[in-house]
Amino acid sequence: MQRIYRVGTRTSPLALKQVEEVFDVLKKFYPGVEPEVIGIDTYGDKDKVTPVSDIEGTDFFTREIDKALLKNEIDFAVHSAKDLPDELRDGLTIAAITYPIDPFDALVSKSGLTLDKLPEGARIGTSSLRRKEQLNKYRKDFGIVDIRGNIEERLRLLEEPDPDRRSGYLSRSPIGFSLDGIVIAACGLIRLGLSHRITQKIPFDILKPRPLQGSLAIVARQDKKDLIDLFSALDARQRIWQT
Repeated sequence: MQRIYRVGTRTSPLALKQVEEVFDVLKKFYPGVEPEVIGIDTYGDKDKVTPVSDIEGTDFFTREIDKALLKNEIDFAVHSAKDLPDELRDGLTIAAITYPIDPFDALVSKSGLTLDKLPEGARIGTSSLRRKEQLNKYRKDFGIVDIRGNIEERLRLLEEPDPDRRSGYLSRSPIGFSLDGIVIAACGLIRLGLSHRITQKIPFDILKPRPLQGSLAIVARQDKKDLIDLFSALDARQRIWQT
């Protein structure tokens, strides 16, 4: 089967890696398929001020891609499964959820110290309300700071002490404010070839990850039965594909 599919995705390096990952597996079943990658900047990519904790469960990171799907401008979309809204737009369906490559949250520490060894009052950058609450429960002395941006931007937040030079977002921080560590999904670092940056994969009894973390979601129109059938080979819900 020779076929090119128009794939909608965000434009970050991680999002492009995720499309590549899907097609690497899909080609094992259908060698002739090829992607035409259509990068779409979502509202969540443009708004780097609103804390992620304020928009969890919404279509903040999928809205524009969903619209392109409904207009038939793309054939399907590839998302981080945890970015899906709690409810999809009418007319759309999840064609597949892949097995997670790694469900853990990861600490990237400037000093190379694990969570239990970080000094009192250490400042930890993260985004989700879930992470903030669990980190504060583990160590009430931590200073938890909102951060936004793609993975590369978040790593730069850790490396550059001057907020004026950062391309990510660090909320309510004075000049010279620095971070001791950041907590992000391990799967993102792994997909980008940045596993060496992981100081610690945080145990589940300290930080329980969000459901579907590490998994990818393929979203298509409900009336595209051929596409839904195509992705059945990748769908972890059917226990067919395992990494």
